[in-house]
Amino acid sequence: MKKIGLIGGITPESTVLYYQILNRLNANQLGKTHSAELIITSFDFGQISQLVEEGRWDLLNKKMAEAGTNLENAGASCILICANTMHLCIDSVRKVVRIPVIHIADSTAKEIQKKGIQKVALLGTKYTMEKDFFRDILNKHEIETIIPDVEERDEIHRIIYDELAQGEFKKSSKEKYLKIIDSLILNGAEGIVLGCTEIPLLINQNDVSLPIFDTTKIHAAAGFKFATK
Repeated sequence: MKKIGLIGGITPESTVLYYQILNRLNANQLGKTHSAELIITSFDFGQISQLVEEGRWDLLNKKMAEAGTNLENAGASCILICANTMHLCIDSVRKVVRIPVIHIADSTAKEIQKKGIQKVALLGTKYTMEKDFFRDILNKHEIETIIPDVEERDEIHRIIYDELAQGEFKKSSKEKYLKIIDSLILNGAEGIVLGCTEIPLLINQNDVSLPIFDTTKIHAAAGFKFATK
C-alpha cells in the first residue's frame, strides 16, 4: 500500500473515522495484523471554523495549500481532504502538488451512479448545501440535487458545529435529522447524501429506507483504492 495523506482536524471526530476506515480496509485486504500507511496533518478546528465564519477563504486556501505541500514532501501518494466543506479549497491544493487530490463529490457521484439514482438529497454544513461546489459535480454526472429549506439547513448546520464536532450525539438531534430526511423523500429524493463527514456519526443506513451515501466512507475507500492499485 502506498502512503495516503490526510488533511484532517476539520473536525477531529471525522478524521478519526477516516483513520478507522482506512485501517479496517487494509486489514481486510492484507490480513488482520496489517494497518494503513497514513500521513496526517491536522488543523485546529477552532481556528479553521473561525476563518470560515469570517469568510477568509484567502487564508484558508493558503493553509490548505501548505498542508498539501507538506503531505507530498512527506511521501504521500495522494491526498484526502477530510471534510466536505473544505473541498472549497481543493483547487488551491491541486495547484501546488503533483499527486492526486481525490475529490469527495467525484467519488460520491460514482457510487450514486452505480445505484442508478438520478435525484438525491444533500445534507451537510450550510456551505456544502448552499454553495455549488458539490452540487455542480453531481450535476456533471447527471444527478439532480435537492436540499432542505432554510430553517432546516440552519438546524442541520447547528447540530454539526455545536454537537457532532464536539463528539456529542443526541437522540433529539437524530430525530430532527430523520424528520428532515423524511420531508426530502416526500419531495422526490431517491437517495440521501450525508455530505458532511460528521453526519455518519449520527445517521446510518439502518435509520433510512432509501440508499444512504456516506461521503466519509466513500471518500476513504476511494483513497484506499488508489493507494493499493
